[in-house]
Amino acid sequence: MQQLAYIQQAAPFAQPILHYLHELVLKACPEAEVKIKWNFPCFLYKGKMLCSMAAFKQHCSFGFWLTELIHDPKGYLLPNNDTTSMGNLGKIKSISDIPEESVMLEFICQAMILIEQGAKQNRKKNMEPKPLIIPEELEIELENSVLAKKTFLSFSTSHKREYADWISEAKTAATREKRVNQTIKWLEEGKSRNWKYEKC
Repeated sequence: MQQLAYIQQAAPFAQPILHYLHELVLKACPEAEVKIKWNFPCFLYKGKMLCSMAAFKQHCSFGFWLTELIHDPKGYLLPNNDTTSMGNLGKIKSISDIPEESVMLEFICQAMILIEQGAKQNRKKNMEPKPLIIPEELEIELENSVLAKKTFLSFSTSHKREYADWISEAKTAATREKRVNQTIKWLEEGKSRNWKYEKC
């Protein structure tokens, strides 16, 4: 299965976290279908997005599609955010960073009920916008360059996505590193990813 291959390719610290999250979701929702979308495992219920998980160099993330509609009186869940790769549980570095099993199972069951009820986020009709996930390597380098970070934050979501996707689509670690370095250089010059074509 694709999700198991994804887990096996993750960093050693991330593998038990991803296995645990994978088992939790399937325990609460045995009917869940797992597909790799946007380069990470997504759990679908009745054909709709239920939740997703992802691994990065130093942390994992987990998030629900209908987060804002889930009842969370103790405030475990962070709101969906287009500018980070933390997901709804923050940066998960160990299983102890995840709320206890009963809480997670309750959240997953709530998300299932919302899907059954036809609940939707306030998004454009019939569209599931690709979430913006900033590669962790880029986040780190942006913190090291005030100028690049200022330029990046001034960009629209679509311009940020162009850089994020370009880096994420790299096939090798060497290419990924090269693209991160090029991104920082262009950002310091105030350039968007496709700046070469903007004057055409």
